Amino acid sequence: MAYDKFEILKSTGVPLNIDNVDTDQIIPARFLKATERKGFGDNLFRDWRYNSDGSSIDSFPLNNQKYNGKILVAGKNFGCGSSREHAVWAIYDYGFRAVVSSFFADIFKNNCLNIGVLPIQVSDSFLSEIFSQIDNDSESLFEVNLENQEFIIKKLDKKEVFNISLYKKGNMSNGYDDIDYLLNKKEEISRFANKFIF
Repeated sequence: MAYDKFEILKSTGVPLNIDNVDTDQIIPARFLKATERKGFGDNLFRDWRYNSDGSSIDSFPLNNQKYNGKILVAGKNFGCGSSREHAVWAIYDYGFRAVVSSFFADIFKNNCLNIGVLPIQVSDSFLSEIFSQIDNDSESLFEVNLENQEFIIKKLDKKEVFNISLYKKGNMSNGYDDIDYLLNKKEEISRFANKFIF
């Protein structure tokens, strides 16, 4: 498995109510030298979380102790900019397993699905309700049901269905990336290939 299996996630949310967050803000370019997927979470939103002297910026949501959980709730057009998959590595390494927005950049969305972070695209109005719920109660619980493709605001008993391809849904459920999927089909591929060996 490339990452944890995703079935049902129940968690509080961390709000990042900023539109047009690009991948350089998610993980600045100076932290891209590592080749392994470890340690990127330490530098997630680095320039927004810390001052130049390394001191914490307390007003930033990830530094606010009242916010926690495995769901990042982001503004519209999250993950725009360059195609670096390090941005998703940083989000996953930090501990997030789902990102909610009303729009994702396509390449970022595909990187999420291949690394184990579920990108959940909801309507603008539903996203506003999620932000409002967190503002009213930072301990509000949300549920992500991958099988039913639903994001649920538990306290309000409101939900919205999100889209995901059947292939990626299966991979997320099994904890597979694209290579894991092919390796799991190894015997089937070999049987098919042997049909054409003369």
